[in-house]
Amino acid sequence: MSSAFFIPAVNLMGAGCLTEAADAVKAHGFKKALIVTDKVLSQIGMVKQVAELLAQRDVDSVVFDGTQPNPTIGNVEAGLALLKDGECDFVISLGGGSPHDCAKGIALVASNGGKIADYEGVDQSAKPQLPLVAINTTAGTASEMTRFCIITDEARHIKMAIVDKNTTPLMSVNDPELMLAKPASLTAATGMDALTHAIEAYVSTAATPITDAVAIKAIELVQAHLRTAVKDGQNIEAREQMAYAQFMAGMAFNNASLGYVHAMAHQLGGFYDLPHGVCNAVLLPHVQRYNAQVCPERLKDVAKAMGVNVEGMTAEQGADAALEAIQVLSKDVGIPAGLQQLGAKEEDIAVLADNALKDACGFTNPKQASHEEISSIFAAAM
Repeated sequence: MSSAFFIPAVNLMGAGCLTEAADAVKAHGFKKALIVTDKVLSQIGMVKQVAELLAQRDVDSVVFDGTQPNPTIGNVEAGLALLKDGECDFVISLGGGSPHDCAKGIALVASNGGKIADYEGVDQSAKPQLPLVAINTTAGTASEMTRFCIITDEARHIKMAIVDKNTTPLMSVNDPELMLAKPASLTAATGMDALTHAIEAYVSTAATPITDAVAIKAIELVQAHLRTAVKDGQNIEAREQMAYAQFMAGMAFNNASLGYVHAMAHQLGGFYDLPHGVCNAVLLPHVQRYNAQVCPERLKDVAKAMGVNVEGMTAEQGADAALEAIQVLSKDVGIPAGLQQLGAKEEDIAVLADNALKDACGFTNPKQASHEEISSIFAAAM
């Protein structure tokens, strides 16, 4: 069976690589950037830092800092209007998953026309998006290097999953110096998001030897460095290793896709406007308990990657050990124990399950679920 492997053409990693990225932008001959970011990064001066690096290289820029934590259709439309008014010839996303996803939506519609909702699903666009340079400031979503774009439809209260090779950025930038001093809660949520990406890709029906290799290494790095990054936000080594972890997890799920953790978490985010990484972290052991019915051997591998001595264990025992290791890590980094603590309500489960079963991320889950089974997983995670 054939497979394709998607990744940006250039991926800059390591402390200080932001300057290299600015040099690369100049070398491409770009003239004017739309910088897509959020108000927090504007307020702390990070947007100004990037704009000045560009200006030193005769590249102009305008800033759209209206990205919400779960970017919306309205955010995409507002940014697109600014891009057109400013006659920008490329886009820079600066931040975590939300600015990257918003920027992808803007860049995709800029080149293909129509509305961002037209591209919900898999490979619905005809042309590559406007060139996008994705500068990452968190270690989790990997949106700076994937073909996934998640946009909230405010009217339907759902997150649209846009999986499209044409949303792959031209260049990704992971400079851990930009990740220092981020709040512990954000570090934990994004780190658990990276772990979820790696585990879901590893048990996916579309996994390959390439995605398996990077998924397992990503799990090992998260296990080794997330606790330190949460406890000591200025630890540059932990930040850099988490940057590698989330990038490799992105390589894995960008090509093997995901599963029901993401399909379900998207509904929680769209319905209640909840943080994506936290939803993933809460759901992860419950979904994998369901998946253990069909892929316990794979989950035993996950347990080993998380530092469990699995020698002498059966596949089922190894799967149980993986679930326990996930829950211990979640607790250690301060993830809430259940969805009710986040504000989710049991009376909404039927609607959440309806929408989760339509989400493209669930198509590669190792075991396809009924509405009743998805509802039961939501209930168990409450």
